[in-house]
Amino acid sequence: MADTETGELSNLPLKDLHEAAGARFGGFAGWSMPITYPLGVLKEHLHTREKAGLFDISHMKLFLLTGPDAAKALSRACPIEADALDESQSKYTFFLNDDAGIIDDLIVTRLGSARFMVVANAGNAAEDEAHLKAVAAEFDCAVEPLDRVFLALQGPAAEAALANAGLDLSHLTFMRGIEPRNGWFASRSGYTGEDGFEVAMPTGEAKAFAETLLEAKDVEWIGLAARDSLRLEAGLCLHGQDITPQTTPVDAGLMWAIPKSLRERGAFIGADALRAAIAAGPARRRVGLKPQGRQPVRAGAELYDGEGRLVGTVTSGGFGPSAGFPVAMGYLGADDVSAGRPIFAEVRGNRVPVDIHPLPFTQHRYRKG
Repeated sequence: MADTETGELSNLPLKDLHEAAGARFGGFAGWSMPITYPLGVLKEHLHTREKAGLFDISHMKLFLLTGPDAAKALSRACPIEADALDESQSKYTFFLNDDAGIIDDLIVTRLGSARFMVVANAGNAAEDEAHLKAVAAEFDCAVEPLDRVFLALQGPAAEAALANAGLDLSHLTFMRGIEPRNGWFASRSGYTGEDGFEVAMPTGEAKAFAETLLEAKDVEWIGLAARDSLRLEAGLCLHGQDITPQTTPVDAGLMWAIPKSLRERGAFIGADALRAAIAAGPARRRVGLKPQGRQPVRAGAELYDGEGRLVGTVTSGGFGPSAGFPVAMGYLGADDVSAGRPIFAEVRGNRVPVDIHPLPFTQHRYRKG
């Protein structure tokens, strides 16, 4: 994380590799991150869709939860049936506050009967650690934050490139994870909508592994800018923009991640507030938005109906290189979504017409079987 006294950004362990590759850096969640490489955002985006993109996601945080009550602790901290997960099964879930607002969204993987890996977002790492440790203190288990280099390899050539680098994960299907080597963690998952993998490893082993991956003709470094356009096309939320502690899973359209039995009887943090939100129904809804024309609509743009009434806000927006048109996500009043009235986004004093568009904008290509 950034130094709280100096405000300085933390550097990635593989910074030298990124500099050698010609990365342009920028600040994100307290880290100095590669934003683009010489290929440029458009080509980086399309390369990931067509071949394999390598992302350094070491800013994200991994927590290892172990002990006899590890599953019970997770089931208290998250709306998840941790003890019902199969070994190697991964599950998308959340930390909720008492109002059922999303503190963070997470991926939890069961690695053994009393061993779980939690992958959290960089911007919430300190809060997540404190939250998880506070919950775990009531149970017989331990939380260990891990210092790892974390790489994501995404795209149709990812599996072959990993195998050629000596890590054959072809037996994994989407949302499955294992510990393939001592100190390593790998899952078939990602943030692009493509088939791909996320692999964490000790810092001392990371440079050689990354260099081996990059020897493949189909693998290129991809920066944060293309990661954002890829996840937006895939309709995936960014915490801090599309979901926040003021957003419930009901409004965000993420109730699919919470088992029905837990919605009704779960004892996780925020359960009562979530049940109240379910009973009341969403006041607003997260929707896909397609601006008419070629002008992108960015996060923060206000949404109006034809009578000039403020009806919502854009939370993420940009151009979708694979979709071939501008793409965005945002929130509209639930009544406005169902009414089908014309919607306009305010862009530099102009009202740009936008259409509600199904999510995702590009088809997911996960390896599910």
